[in-house]
Amino acid sequence: MLIKRPSDIKSSEITDQGQYLNRRQFIYGASLTAAGIAGGLVLPGIALGAAGPEAGTKLDGVGKSPLSTDEKKTPLKDVTSYNNFYEFGTDKYSPSKYAKTLVTRPWTVAVEGEVKHAKEYDIDELMKLAPLEERVYRLRCVEAWSMVIPWVGFPLSALIRRVEPTSKAKFVEFTTLHDQDQMPGQYRGVLDWPYVEGLRIDEAAHPLTILAVGLYGQILPNQNGAPIRLVVPWKYGFKSIKSIVRVRFVEEPPKTAWMKASPREYGFYSNVNPEVDHPRWSQATERRIGEFRKRKTILFNGYADQVAKLYEGMDLAAYF
Repeated sequence: MLIKRPSDIKSSEITDQGQYLNRRQFIYGASLTAAGIAGGLVLPGIALGAAGPEAGTKLDGVGKSPLSTDEKKTPLKDVTSYNNFYEFGTDKYSPSKYAKTLVTRPWTVAVEGEVKHAKEYDIDELMKLAPLEERVYRLRCVEAWSMVIPWVGFPLSALIRRVEPTSKAKFVEFTTLHDQDQMPGQYRGVLDWPYVEGLRIDEAAHPLTILAVGLYGQILPNQNGAPIRLVVPWKYGFKSIKSIVRVRFVEEPPKTAWMKASPREYGFYSNVNPEVDHPRWSQATERRIGEFRKRKTILFNGYADQVAKLYEGMDLAAYF
């Protein structure tokens, strides 16, 4: 078999990324339509040829959370157009352009490992585990930019209670979908796919930790991690894994994607800490999207009153 190296391939032979993604979406839509015609099947709430509930669809019955910050929210346009989601590209603007290929229905999340009640949940079943709340949280990224986002979700603790972890469960491992056709960025070896993240079980059960299914009162857009993602507001954004398909309760700390890629730069805890710099840049300040002046980074992203007790006695520079 003759395998071409990237340097051997002429630019004229490479399909434009936008054309590829549009073609992928067309093929998927056609297959759904054919299936619907053949079987007389119409999925509830999903138009034939659509990839799931359309981003922008209002989520009903969402309550307000007392845990929300009262800081000015980042505009929806910025929240949905400036994203880290390497499965759709390594720059901030590619995800909003190319994440249309992600098919969010049907979608299941397998919960397994050290639990009494392992189960594969349909996404719509998961969304009914607990009342949905709007949680206005700060999001601080390791590249020293931040946003204030009104997430819609439910406490991860609701799922934890339902599956009843055993005494061996010390950590929770989360895994993103691995499908190169839906997530063409996975063709590139930027990370060891699929994307994996993890929390200590007490962090996972903390009231601030949520599974988000929307933002700004609407269905979560693909580029923001549809249909379900983790949000851990006192940690750097890469800990809040997107498009989750598996949750495992385990005895040992999971080998997370960024720790495998560069353990010197990305620790397991990844708590927002202005005194622990990334090896290539300072974490002492941040730029809030929409603002010109930088602001000082706050320990635990401003959530120290709620989470500092989780780390009492720990050297936060050693366990970064």
